[in-house]
Amino acid sequence: MSDGAWQRAFELVPDGMRVGDTWREAANGSTLAVEDPATLEELARVPDATVDDGLAALDACAAAQVAWAAKAPRERSQLLRAAHEAILADHEALATLMTAEMGKPLAQSRGEVSYAADFFLWFSEEAVRVEGRWSVAPSGTHHALVVPQPVGPCLFVTPWNFPLAMGARKLAPALAAGCTTILKPAPQTPLSSLALAGILDRVGVPSGVVNVLPTTDAASVVGALLEDTRLRKLSFTGSTAVGKILLRGAAENVLRTSMELGGNAPFIVCEDADIDAAVDGAELAKLRNMGEACTAANRFYVHEAVADRFVDAFSERLASKTVGPGLEPGTDVGPLIDGDAVSKVDRLLDDAFARGASRVRPPRDVPEVGHFVAPQVLVDVPDDAAMSCEEIFGPVAAIHRFSDDDEAIAAANDTVHGLVAYVYSRDRARGRRYVMELECGMVGLNKGVVSDPAAPFGGVKQSGIGREGSHEGIEEFLELKYVAEA
Repeated sequence: MSDGAWQRAFELVPDGMRVGDTWREAANGSTLAVEDPATLEELARVPDATVDDGLAALDACAAAQVAWAAKAPRERSQLLRAAHEAILADHEALATLMTAEMGKPLAQSRGEVSYAADFFLWFSEEAVRVEGRWSVAPSGTHHALVVPQPVGPCLFVTPWNFPLAMGARKLAPALAAGCTTILKPAPQTPLSSLALAGILDRVGVPSGVVNVLPTTDAASVVGALLEDTRLRKLSFTGSTAVGKILLRGAAENVLRTSMELGGNAPFIVCEDADIDAAVDGAELAKLRNMGEACTAANRFYVHEAVADRFVDAFSERLASKTVGPGLEPGTDVGPLIDGDAVSKVDRLLDDAFARGASRVRPPRDVPEVGHFVAPQVLVDVPDDAAMSCEEIFGPVAAIHRFSDDDEAIAAANDTVHGLVAYVYSRDRARGRRYVMELECGMVGLNKGVVSDPAAPFGGVKQSGIGREGSHEGIEEFLELKYVAEA
């Protein structure tokens, strides 16, 4: 990281939150502090939005909706393409900002900036490909015209773990479809969202189309917005528990909803797997974002014939990783987001050890200051251990052995979640069987990362509703109107 990138990073953060045509303070003047999880130092203070601020943002959305929906698709497309280019122009500064507020190693933040930019590129192309249809009714008495139209003002509630990409993944398709938006970022990581809103403002997205509300009182602010009949769409990424609360709130006004919720991803290593490739994939699936991802591998099921070899290689790989501040050169694993996250991992470890689990190798030392947890591999983890049922959200891998495919598939499906699964096998027929029988929205087959703006991201069961990315992503922001034409 250069001094110039650090300076530019904070220049990208506007002074205030975005409401309508202004960057403003909170209605009551309150602020919230943004902390570096690696050093515990305060990075910045930003407005702490109130209910009044939320309703003002919805006023702005409602006022801008008709004109934004009427704007030519090509014009919306060009604005999204300009946003893509502007994000890439400040690539290093945005990566530096993200690592500062969230903690992930700078190399991973760089990857996320590119990923975020790609959503604007993808949906700049989708904006001009929204199609309806016209047909003659079978009776021959009339014509059927089907017209897609923007759903209207949208509220996005995003998490702290991918602070730039999650905003981009929601804003880009909504803007492409012609919807106005309110983005409520996590209070731990509002800087990336504010910087993104600043970029959209600079490239010419009209006032009122993108509003950003950092707040520590999400329940009140979001609740007030859900009660207002002008809001027509809610999209949330976060825990299943919070998603259920928001779904109840959205039910009163029958809002369109998209929910990308929790996961409990199985990572299955079959007896015929390429073990070296499986270890590489396991590292990506477990350590990306320090394990703080809904797509993180949570339960490792390894065939007993290759378990010793896999466990030895995987535990050695994790033990070799350097833990430290994400902005320091050579860091492989950064801090967790806050003290609560560390406490949760400690609780899961204590529970597993009490039930008979053990570490394969001692964990490496970690910095004394900051929210750090060392990567580690556990074996003999029982199925009733808390970490077998809950998202770990940390760099801890729990290994389970299995003896046949039926057992692995049954164990992998024995969860209320169904976001993603990972399978390693050289046998194509076996791989297809796993793909078809695993109860999840996505599968990484011999691959440890599945995210792609051109692919539909989402889960089944209690892992979510709807899809983000691909052509399906823009359909989440469109309503269909049928016209019977004589």
